[in-house]
Amino acid sequence: MGKKNWIEFDNQKNISQEKTKEKNVRKISRLKILKQKKGKKGKTITLIQGLGVGNEIAVKELLKKMKVYCGTGGTVIGEDIQLQGDMVNKSIEFLSNEGFQNL
Repeated sequence: MGKKNWIEFDNQKNISQEKTKEKNVRKISRLKILKQKKGKKGKTITLIQGLGVGNEIAVKELLKKMKVYCGTGGTVIGEDIQLQGDMVNKSIEFLSNEGFQNL
């Protein structure tokens, strides 16, 4: 059987270019990791600002990995990440393992 309307392409070049851009951003950006009390009854959250990734999908993937690592919930607001609870030490450890340098 012939392949009708089937186009094969190699996506490895695009993936490698995106990874190099992401690594450069990780070296440049200055991160702020804060602990705040917000919301109902003064619950504590950890706020991570200044990721500078720019890509919403990359921020969501980073959040998903971070939530699994910290064992807590979280959300993305703009380009900032909010984690539930006091997760400052765990988030610093996770981000340093991921390659972020300016913590």
